Amino acid sequence: MAEILAVCRVEQLLPDSGTIGVTAIDKRPVEKRLRVRPLGLHGDVQADRKHHGGASKALYAYADEDAQDWAAELDRPIPPGLFGENLRTSGIDVNGAEIGERWRIGDEVVVEVTCPREPCATFQRRMQEPQWVKRFTERGRPGAYLSVVKSGGIGAGDRIEVLSRPGHGVTVASWFSGADAAQADALEAAEAAGSVTLVGEIREAIHKLRSRRLLVLDK
Repeated sequence: MAEILAVCRVEQLLPDSGTIGVTAIDKRPVEKRLRVRPLGLHGDVQADRKHHGGASKALYAYADEDAQDWAAELDRPIPPGLFGENLRTSGIDVNGAEIGERWRIGDEVVVEVTCPREPCATFQRRMQEPQWVKRFTERGRPGAYLSVVKSGGIGAGDRIEVLSRPGHGVTVASWFSGADAAQADALEAAEAAGSVTLVGEIREAIHKLRSRRLLVLDK
């Protein structure tokens, strides 16, 4: 059964050497049920609002199966929240989810998969592992950001049910590791057909992809 193993929100803001000066990456499991709204979990915050949070990144989900692979490789525990995730999942292929796929969590909450997580320097400092961003990127299993389609209560043990898939075939993992013109075409065709609404992060990535392609063709 696909389920939520832990719901995590910020424990405390920590000093950070980045441009913001603090980070909210210190997420930890909460025992009680929390309310989920369009901007995320009740009581959760983001320090760098330019790159984290907002309606398109209201929640970050990471699969326990992938966390356990990292735990074995790094020879250290990867408890829920260590990667800054809000939801530690089990039994669902988070990285195999299509952009625009919708899940029901528990009896109330409905979320939509919007885009993959892009590892950053804050994540590197958090983990204190050599070349962490490079290694995490090369693994190609980044976890998924989610928007909130329907608000409600959420808690550990809630079942996850896939409600719909757009059918364009572009997954979190495939876009993260190999975004190309063919995938961009598939996403835009799906949007034109009304099966998905692309978030700003995906639109921006497509624009950059097209721009790079034009530059190459002009040479």
